[in-house]
Parts: sequence; structure tokens; C-alpha cells
Amino acid sequence: MSAKLTLVSFDLCPYVQRAAIVLAEKGVSFERIDVDLANKPDWLKAISPLGKVPLLKVGDDVLFESAAIVEYLDETEQPRLHPSDALTRARHRAWMEFGSAALGDIWTMETTTDQSTFDDAGARLRQKMERLETELGTGPYFAGEAFSIVDAVFAPAFRYFDVFDTIADFGVFTGLDKVGAWRQALARRPSVTNAVVADYNDRLRRFLATKNGVIVNRPAAA
Repeated sequence: MSAKLTLVSFDLCPYVQRAAIVLAEKGVSFERIDVDLANKPDWLKAISPLGKVPLLKVGDDVLFESAAIVEYLDETEQPRLHPSDALTRARHRAWMEFGSAALGDIWTMETTTDQSTFDDAGARLRQKMERLETELGTGPYFAGEAFSIVDAVFAPAFRYFDVFDTIADFGVFTGLDKVGAWRQALARRPSVTNAVVADYNDRLRRFLATKNGVIVNRPAAA
């Protein structure tokens, strides 16, 4: 790929992290520009059909939506992170959507001020983790030894709990040994570690405080 790549980002966005992880796994150089989504610049509104990030500028062209971005990168840069078998590749894409659904539950847990809504989101997320527990093999990653785009999807979701776990034990991973080991393996991966700013956890805590939701109005974990 010869065109200059620019990743338009928001510092806490898990979907941006997917793209950053895939770019790092492929060793592709890129520029990263962070924007304030609460005060979107006019140039972002002009190039983002949905007014969201991530965006990947490929020369003069712009891609939006994280799934489209990572698929493009996997088609144009080595090493391939999707499986070579068509059926397995399709299954991986389905699990990527499953990961997006999990992020929806996490967003609700982050932001809701209603206890019942919070509990329901936590229960849904727990059910998803239980389903993943039955899907995982011997690890360390989703598909075994090979790191895949599914891993890039779930790593940002798991990262939230580095902060959530300091607030309380929400029981999302309790007794799920395979999911817990997968989470730990992803946290150690350099592409995952470097996909966020160094003070990401502090920034997430400040974000949670601004929402003043159920999650921050709990006793801190012992």
C-alpha cells in the first residue's frame, strides 16, 4: 500500500482501537489524529457520513465504520488476520458482530443512571461471556495460536474492565477460565497495549464521572 494512511480517532473509542490494533499487527505506518466528538470539527462532519470515528483516510479517499476499515486492511496488507477458509472466515465475521453487541452492553453499563437497566445490561454481557466460554479452545487467542480480527474486536471490550474491576466485581467473568485467560493474553499483546494513550484508564474514569451513572455510585472494590 503506497497511499498515506491517517486514522481519525477519539481517545476512548473501542472501534478506533480495533483499527489501531490491526494496523499495528500488520506493521503499517499511519498518522493518528484525535478529535473531540463533543465538539466535532467541521472537517470531520464533511468527511464522516455518520459523524463518527474511526475514519481511515487512504490518500484522498475516506473509509468509515470499523468493520469496513479492518476488512480493507486485511485485504491489502500482510499478514492476513482472517482465516483462509471461507466458512471459518464468515464465522469470524459473525463473532465480530457479537463483539459489537457486547460493546453495546458495556456502553449501557457505563452510562445508565437506572439500576434495573444497569443490571439487565450486566446480565446480557455475562450471558455473552458464557457463550464465548463454550466457543473458545485452548487459546491463547480466539482461534488458538493465531491472532485474528476477532481478537482485535474483543480486546477493547475487555479493556474496560481494567477500570470497572477497580470499582466492583460485576461477576462478568467469574468462573469463566477460558475467557479470563483470553482477556489476559490480549492485554499482554503489544498491539493491544499501544492502541490507547498511556493514561487511558484515567481518562475513562473521568468520563465515567461525567456520566455519574450507576457504575460510579458503588463502593470501590476491596
